[in-house]
Formats: sequence, structure tokens, C-alpha cells
Amino acid sequence: MPRALGQIDARKHQAILDAASEVLAERGFGASIEEVARRAGVSKQTIYNHYKSKTELVRILVERRRSLVTATLDQAPPEQRVEVTLARYAAAILQAMMNPASLQLMRMAITSTTDMPELARAVYDAGIGAASRHLANYLSRRPELEIDNPRRAADVFVGMATGRLQTRLLMGVESGFEPDQVAARAEEAADRFVRAYRRTA
Repeated sequence: MPRALGQIDARKHQAILDAASEVLAERGFGASIEEVARRAGVSKQTIYNHYKSKTELVRILVERRRSLVTATLDQAPPEQRVEVTLARYAAAILQAMMNPASLQLMRMAITSTTDMPELARAVYDAGIGAASRHLANYLSRRPELEIDNPRRAADVFVGMATGRLQTRLLMGVESGFEPDQVAARAEEAADRFVRAYRRTA
């Protein structure tokens, strides 16, 4: 059966996203779709047929990265202790934050806020914004927690887990934080958060 307009196979989809990640890292948001198509081994029209615009392509790229973090919530068994789930979520955030490709994407989003605000907004909405909503939804469903404002609580938890680490990493300032410290930091944040919000009655 022939594919409908806008559909491509999984191999090409992966090749386009991988190529887009490489080109964006090298050239920023000013990178051309032509270069992405060349590296992916597809036509420019194939990309436009499926992704419609550069903004949409970037959004999907960010969404793919974000899903690796939120999967820790989606895949958690209902009976799993909330401290365990939140520690795994925090660890996933910290690992993503330390990833050079993710850092580069965030730097580009920040520098593009004036010239390409729609791209910056797409990065925020598909990444940090969606992750925050996902976490807030998870927190609102946990009966052992007493949370009046899940969105605010989600921000509090991420702040506890990350502190100023992301700012230091984005600015290229020595953070003193090593990968082997991820688990301990994530577990401490989860433990302190749950103690603060645990239902008492």
C-alpha cells in the first residue's frame, strides 16, 4: 500500500532527526533544511512533506529528547514508591542536562529568542514546558502527596534536583558536578520533596 502524503518510514524519520541534530549543533537554528536533507539522504521536499517547517522539525527533535525523561513517569508501576519514581525522574533530568547536544540546543534556543522567537517557543513548549506538565500530572495522581498546585510543586521539585547546575553548564562555568553524583543528588531531592508534601492525615 502506498504511503499517504506526509508519511515516511521509520528509518528515514530517524535519519532526518539525527541529521537535524548534527546540523543544528554545528550551525545553529540558521541551519538550512537543504543541509539536513543532504545528510539524511532524502529530498528537501520529503522533509517539508512530513515536518511542514523547520520549527516543526525542531519541535519533534526536542520532543524526542524530552520523552526520554518523562518515560520514567510513564513506565513507573502504580505501586512503585513515589520517592523511587521521582529519583529516577530527577536522574534522567540531570543526565539530559549534562548531555552536550541538549546543552547546545538550549543555548541556541536562548540566543534565538529575538530573531526566531517561534523556534525558541517550540523548544520550550516541547521540552521544559511539556516535561513540567507531565510531572505535574503525575504528582496530582499520587494519593500519598498533598499538593494544592501541582504545576508549582513540579517546578519546586525540578529546582531542588537541578539547583543552579543548568545555569553553570550553559555558561560553561566549572560546575564541580560529576556523572557519578547523579544518583545521590536525585535521591536526596526526591526524599526531601516527598517529606515536604507527604499527606499527614
